[in-house]
Amino acid sequence: MELFTKILKLAVDGGASDIHIKVGTPVIFRISRELVAVECPVPTLEWMSKVVESITPPHQKKKLDEDREVDFSYLIPEVGRFRTNVFQQRGQWALAMRHVKASVPSFAELGLLEQIKKIAEAPRGIILLAGATGSGKSTTLAAMIEHINANYKKHIITLEDPIEFVFEDNQSVIEQREVGLDTSSFHHALKHVLRQDPDIIMLGEMRDGISFGAAMSAADTGHLVLSTLHTTTAAQSITRILDFFKADEREQVRRQLAATLRGVICQRMVPTVDGKMTPALEIMINSPLIRKMLEENRIEKLTAAIETGADDGMITFNQSLFNLAKEGRITEKEALAKASNPQALEMNFKGIFLNEGGRIVG
Repeated sequence: MELFTKILKLAVDGGASDIHIKVGTPVIFRISRELVAVECPVPTLEWMSKVVESITPPHQKKKLDEDREVDFSYLIPEVGRFRTNVFQQRGQWALAMRHVKASVPSFAELGLLEQIKKIAEAPRGIILLAGATGSGKSTTLAAMIEHINANYKKHIITLEDPIEFVFEDNQSVIEQREVGLDTSSFHHALKHVLRQDPDIIMLGEMRDGISFGAAMSAADTGHLVLSTLHTTTAAQSITRILDFFKADEREQVRRQLAATLRGVICQRMVPTVDGKMTPALEIMINSPLIRKMLEENRIEKLTAAIETGADDGMITFNQSLFNLAKEGRITEKEALAKASNPQALEMNFKGIFLNEGGRIVG
């Protein structure tokens, strides 16, 4: 385990976000989105088996034997906490580990827009963080929870698989429950969470219709629910939610969502000119116009509504990327690579802006 600890310490000291370890190949770090091979002994089958046996929590070993893969949080004091996935490939153990920073970064450190604070301060409803894997959803969610913790007296319960950021009570009282350790499943925890007197419920991930149905029920009774989704745009998040349900249930779910949704924040990480990363954000606020579109099932018009909703705090990916490029934080090339509509963004850079009908407005 001494070598394993050294590998993780080297990753943290080198600024790696992820560590990939498998038998017979060099250890790989992901640094600034690039995969880098590390000079260290190549993992052997025997060494890998010992590492997996040592780091897997006792309550997860049966699941690992049955499923051949498992998620958990692994902590080495004075080195760091790692979100860990143990899995098998070609019949041999492999590890994918993500370094989770010890302290929750501030909104300024993350490069988040001010309107996200206002979204986090909503008294009730559903707030969704969307984006692909590695887009910083969990970190933004943690920053929102920490903002509430620092400024409001609330009772916050989190349901996570696994726990990533550890919160210390400040103004709020926070209980963090890890699936497998503190509760048998998300479904079981959601069944009982409203009896635990929460003001705010944080779900690590929205996984299915059962979890989203429970979230809407909690929002209906005056609670604030925050969670994440694996989608690439704010509008797509609505479609994804409806896909959780059977066709004959979607009409009711869509109307209930129109009443309970507070906002969707979608992220894409973009390399900056100084070699770091910053999020490009798409923000959809449940304004009266958005709510009406949801009620009338005009989901295809949501993107256009976001584009013209700046006064309500909304912004599209193209607008966010345009602003980041004009501020000199990212290059136009990177902005175009991450844009939802590269052709429109390229026209923006040339000073040409189109309205919803395709007419030039600037």
